[in-house]
Amino acid sequence: MAAKQHKAPRTKKPLPGDRPPKPFSLNATGKKKHKKKSRANPNLIPLGKNPIVADIKSKAKEEQKKKKGREAEHDALLLSTLPAAQQLSFFLDRYQSANSIKLSPLELEAFKDTCVVELPQGAAQDVDNFSDHIKATFGGSWKEVLCEGKLSEGIDAGSPAVLVISTSALRSLELLRGLKIFTKECRPAKLFAKHMKVEDQVSVLKGRVNIASGTPSRIKKLIDMDAMLLSRLTLVVLDMHRDAKGYTLLTLKQVRDEFWDLYKSHFHQRLQHGDTRICFYGSRSGAETEKVIPNDG
Repeated sequence: MAAKQHKAPRTKKPLPGDRPPKPFSLNATGKKKHKKKSRANPNLIPLGKNPIVADIKSKAKEEQKKKKGREAEHDALLLSTLPAAQQLSFFLDRYQSANSIKLSPLELEAFKDTCVVELPQGAAQDVDNFSDHIKATFGGSWKEVLCEGKLSEGIDAGSPAVLVISTSALRSLELLRGLKIFTKECRPAKLFAKHMKVEDQVSVLKGRVNIASGTPSRIKKLIDMDAMLLSRLTLVVLDMHRDAKGYTLLTLKQVRDEFWDLYKSHFHQRLQHGDTRICFYGSRSGAETEKVIPNDG
């Protein structure tokens, strides 16, 4: 008996208007596996961007830019072109903001305007004029305080009368060049980490030091080690020079945080009690300042 021959299944010819067959693939059992078509929720209506929310975000960004601009301009004006009361108010506001604290009215009253040094507005605040500004701050006693090189009774070793705080080692050295008139007999203490060992700095601080210049982190380390003393510290100069990106001592994040840590630990009470004064010093010249603050006279 002859074997039955299997006929190939007839394929149905598509008629006009028929939909194309659904795509499929074979699963593990060899059966057809049709792709599941995702069904959109008919009740969900796409709203797109909310114009109200977008407008609020845009205004918030614009306000933030304006705020940064005002802060940057205020920083520039702080270079002893504003009255001492305004400089002090700005400085204490920054201190409270950076440390997330709120000083009481009684605590604020303890700070006097005299703890901030006002520099002459007509003279440029640059390296060349730095020594003249420091001279004016100390008055007639500048030679005795800043030039004498020998230890004497009542003068502690490693206790500077002037401390300059900058954002970098290079800037610290640059400002020291402007104070050469004071450092012929008494070498200054260079208090920064770049190319300077702590041991060498401790050695320098074992003698008389009238002027020290450095960065916040290394200064704090040496004070914490009791290598540098603060018994003679009369003036703390805050270098407000702007770097290539426009940052200053109070705006460059890491250095700013290190500065406030140093200030809170060692200078806050001295400033409050009137033992130490602060002085803002920057690169803006007197002529440039007059363009920003018109002369009412």
